[in-house]
Amino acid sequence: MMNLVSSASVPIPANLSYMWNFGSLLGLSLVIQLVSGVFLSMHYSSALEGAFESVLVMMTDLNSGWVVRSIHANGASMFFLFIYLHVGRGLYYGSFNLITWPVGVLMLLLLMAISFMGYVLPWGQMSFWGATVITNLVGSVPYVGSMLVNWLWGGFSVSGPTLSRFFSFHFVSPFILLSLAVTHVYLLHSTGSSNPLGISPNSLKVNFHPYFSWKDLLGVGVCLTVFMMISTSRHDVLMDPDNFMEANPMVTPVHIQPEWYFLFAYAILRSISNKLGGVVALAASIVILILLPLLSSGKNNGFNPFFKGLVGIQFSNFMILTWLGCMPIEYPFVMMSQATSVAYFTIMVMIGLMCHNSLWMKR
Repeated sequence: MMNLVSSASVPIPANLSYMWNFGSLLGLSLVIQLVSGVFLSMHYSSALEGAFESVLVMMTDLNSGWVVRSIHANGASMFFLFIYLHVGRGLYYGSFNLITWPVGVLMLLLLMAISFMGYVLPWGQMSFWGATVITNLVGSVPYVGSMLVNWLWGGFSVSGPTLSRFFSFHFVSPFILLSLAVTHVYLLHSTGSSNPLGISPNSLKVNFHPYFSWKDLLGVGVCLTVFMMISTSRHDVLMDPDNFMEANPMVTPVHIQPEWYFLFAYAILRSISNKLGGVVALAASIVILILLPLLSSGKNNGFNPFFKGLVGIQFSNFMILTWLGCMPIEYPFVMMSQATSVAYFTIMVMIGLMCHNSLWMKR
């Protein structure tokens, strides 16, 4: 913790651009989610009969309750936007530190779990059926799948005990995420930041404050302004219309889909007809990020146009997968999902094999 307090004097490369602002923006997002979540938990009811109604009370009866809920709901999207950009920047510049990178990927996995559980809590139609679809995937795990599903449900279907458990996990897990964030920053200060050149300029370093603290404050100010404009004027623009209706186990939505930040993984999941195979591919789409530092050849590709183009193709592929995730499961979207899923894993392995690992360069 003292390392974080004294971070103003930490020497960092002098050539960092605004692409390195996403770390501070992720810190802002985490604080916003923690504070708004604590206030929402004071009025939320995890009882099956009162969950949906408690959210309605927040939106209609509590003073500024709709603002707090909008900030929390849209804050999840802001969080994922910044973390995807943060990962994308790491891919583009090849900054895979063998120490800090795995901790960051663990944070991404935990954030996905937290967001999924939070999406279930309003107990709308899409919340219920999304929970039903995703938790059923756990049942494909050999030998222990059925036991794990029943434990998650607290019974034999998604019901009241499921909601209570998800609320407990959703409330406690962000504090685990906070501890991982502190660890991530501590390790970053210990190993040093990467830079656009992909080298270790020991002689070209300056203190974080005031040179980069003002740059971070500018990014925070701009993003916070845009975020508050969306949360107050278009607060429901990213919400699914079906989730404004209370959960009904007897009525299945025509098209079940997750939030936009899960769509790329959802497209990979649906591209494989085998249930277990789809779950493995879904998990591998994130876990493969941990393997990138190990796959690295140790070469500096900071000025390699082929490498930069490969990352650009992967970015386009990610956007296509996100679009395919909200398309119906029919021709030609299934074939397109299969092709882009294969491309996703192939390109990711190629990036790892080509990419510069700053840890190897220091040896």
